Amino acid sequence: MAAAGSPAPEPGPARSEPVLSVVIPCLNEASALPQLLRDLEPLRSVGHEVIVVDGGSSDASPALAAAGADRVLSTEPGRALQMNVGAAQARGAALWFLHADTRVDGTVPMAVLSALAQGRPWGRCAVRLSGDGLLLALTARLMNLRSCLTGIVTGDQGLFVTRSAFDAVGGFPGIPLMEDVEMSRRLKRQAGRPACVRSPVVTSSRRWEERGVVRTILLMWRLRLAYWRGADPAWLAERYR
Repeated sequence: MAAAGSPAPEPGPARSEPVLSVVIPCLNEASALPQLLRDLEPLRSVGHEVIVVDGGSSDASPALAAAGADRVLSTEPGRALQMNVGAAQARGAALWFLHADTRVDGTVPMAVLSALAQGRPWGRCAVRLSGDGLLLALTARLMNLRSCLTGIVTGDQGLFVTRSAFDAVGGFPGIPLMEDVEMSRRLKRQAGRPACVRSPVVTSSRRWEERGVVRTILLMWRLRLAYWRGADPAWLAERYR
């Protein structure tokens, strides 16, 4: 999904502090990251910021990030750690967490900013998978429905949250898997159900295509069920890998 021709966030008065800080955890995403950074350039041009947090990439990801982000930070690998490090350095009143292999068109930032302006403390975007085929399309629709019904947001869905709500729950829990699920549980208790933004982000379907769509769905449901029953996240991360 190319960002060219997509409406950009409407320009406004110059700000010394950005309203929105986009935090992107990254590990060996040289092929995908530049596309996302190009998608976010209109947002940067009106005063918001983009932060890439690299977890020790062995490819050109850090150099490519430097060309399209306001700041590039380095830390140990681990998505929760990387997102928390980025949030700690962010200047925005709200945070938007995106995976490096995500694509966004200009309608998505406007929808996120609109939800925040309406006083919603946190939320998520709809998701669409990048690959073709009915099964992938159905998978995305079920992901969106499940999220709205349960109030649980996964990392693919572009979780956004006000700084105050993020700080109130202590940021992402330092676990190797299910950090997004646990974060959602804490935010639901603290701030209520998430805003469900209909404008979709497009996430790479490579995980489903490499492992098989049905197999991946079954795996994730088994892992989530085990997590709800108290399984160790480190053990779950091994099963995921």
